[in-house]
Formats: sequence, C-alpha cells, structure tokens
Amino acid sequence: MKAIGYTTPSKILTEQSLTTTQLTTPEATGHDLLIEVKAISVNPVDTKIRAGVAPAADFKILGWDAVGIVKSVGDKASLFAIGDRVFYAGDISRDGSNAEFQLVDERIVGKAPVSLSDAQAAALPLTSITAWELLFDRLCIPKQTTKSGKSLLIIGAAGGVGSILTQLAKKLTGLTVVGTAARTESVDWLLKLGADAVLDHSKSLSEQVAAKQMPTFDYVISLTHTDQHLAEIIKVITPQGKLAIIDDPSSFDILALKRKSISLHWELMFTRSLFQTDDMIEQHKLLNEVSALVDQGVLTTTLGQHLGKITPENIFKAHQILESHTSRGKLVLEGF
Repeated sequence: MKAIGYTTPSKILTEQSLTTTQLTTPEATGHDLLIEVKAISVNPVDTKIRAGVAPAADFKILGWDAVGIVKSVGDKASLFAIGDRVFYAGDISRDGSNAEFQLVDERIVGKAPVSLSDAQAAALPLTSITAWELLFDRLCIPKQTTKSGKSLLIIGAAGGVGSILTQLAKKLTGLTVVGTAARTESVDWLLKLGADAVLDHSKSLSEQVAAKQMPTFDYVISLTHTDQHLAEIIKVITPQGKLAIIDDPSSFDILALKRKSISLHWELMFTRSLFQTDDMIEQHKLLNEVSALVDQGVLTTTLGQHLGKITPENIFKAHQILESHTSRGKLVLEGF
C-alpha cells in the first residue's frame, strides 16, 4: 500500500519533510478494522508529530482524521461489517491515516454521515471528539435546549475545533456562545456557525467585554496561544469559573487562577485510546451521535479548504497553512 510520512523528524518544514513509501497492507485482528482510506483532514497534531517524534520503526505515517470503507474486521470486532462507510480520528500511538489502508480500533470509530461527501465528513472526527469531550466530559456542561443564563468564551474559535465547538455549544447547550477571531472572514464564519458575538483576540478582551457591557464568562475554552491570552482570560472569567485548554503553552502560571478559584481542565482526545480506558467506546458513541446530528441538519461540516489529492505535496501545503495559523475550518484531501 502507498503511505505518506517521514523517516526523520523535521522541526523546520521543507519540501523534503514528507515522502511516499510502499508498505505491506496490514491485517485486522482483535477489535481492529482494516479501513480503505478515501479522504483525510490535516490537523495541528500532524505538524507537532512531524516536528518532534521519531518513527518507532523505519517510517512514521501521519494523519489522524479519515473517512473510509471497512475492508475486513478482527475476530473480536462486532460493531461494523465489511462495506460500512466510517469516520474516525484514530490513535496517536499507531500508524496514521495518510495511507491507502489503516488499522483502527472499532471502539473509536463511527458511522460516517450519509448526507456528507467523503471530504466533508473527513473534516469532522478529531475536532468533534475534542469539542464534545471539552463540553460534556471536561467542563460537565449539561445538554439542554433552554437558555441557562450562563456563557462560554471560545479563544481561537474559527479553527477546526472552534468551528464544531461553536455549533455543539449553540445547538446542544443553553449557553450564550462568544468566539474570538481577528480576521473579517473568520468573524463572518463564526457568526454563520451560530456564535452570539465575536471578539478580536488581537486586542484586549477585557476592554471589549467592558465596552460591549458583556457579563464575565462562566466558562472559557482556550484553543490556541493560551499563554499569550491567560492574563485577559483571568480578567473576563467569572469567579469560580472553569477554564479548559487543548494547546501546549510554553509557560503557564497556574497560581494566577487561585484568586478567582478558577478550575483548570485539560483535553486530549487521544487519552482514551492511548491508555485503553474502560470507556473507550464513548468515542464510538459520540461519533455516531455527531453523524446523526449532521444528517438531521443540526450540525454542518467544518470543511474550510479542499487541497486536492492525498500527496506529499498537498500535505506539505496543509502543514504550511497550519503553521502560519491562518486556517479557517478544516483542511481536507481526498483520494490517492
């Protein structure tokens, strides 16, 4: 099978950072599904792995978002049948989805939305899992359709996670949802996705909140540059509020949270698969629920840009865009 990845990590992205190789197609055993990959999306985790993680064997296959067709099932697999069309984010400790075939544990796989194309569906798995776990597992926000009187601020809301997080928060909770974005097209994108208001994270958040006479936020989810925004986050969060983050701050002064008794919550959607937790199957369940919500018209795809075929050159373009921090929505590739 054809696979795309690297033999040596490259902190600085060059056209030689990613290459194609031919590998033996793996066989499904246990809970695994062998999936023929049809479309993928590229996430910041791809760039971080490429920059600093050496292959466990001779070659590291990137990619943690895909749509594909089940070609075979392991002897302990029971959730899917050969021919099923599925979507998933996979397991960061295993080979990724930038290959013609991939093994994935069925407990972290969902049925792909029938109303979306392969490219549209590939935009959703990793970010949907991350956003869902942020809202309902980490912050324990209740699902409800009536207004709760509480509010959520999403820092960096126009990116991949923010785009689906905004929708989930608006459709499934009673929160007032405010996002942040710095570019006009990103502001328009967030308002289209349902955000109640948008703040500019390149300027003082606390000054904008005061100028707009907004109340402080019960919940803040910071998706990027948390270390740069922390001082402003503390100003605009309600005393005893909850802060959740997903990025990797170079520094983080947790003592700054003490005065307001702010609780801190980390989210890594790979935790369940990395540690084979007893509740791994929750990701299968939530992906199926996201799929149903898409087919019901409640949620929409967050595809931002289709970059063409799955090639080293096009994956290189995706890494460039992600490392420039200018992406809106998800970057998707389709077909080999």
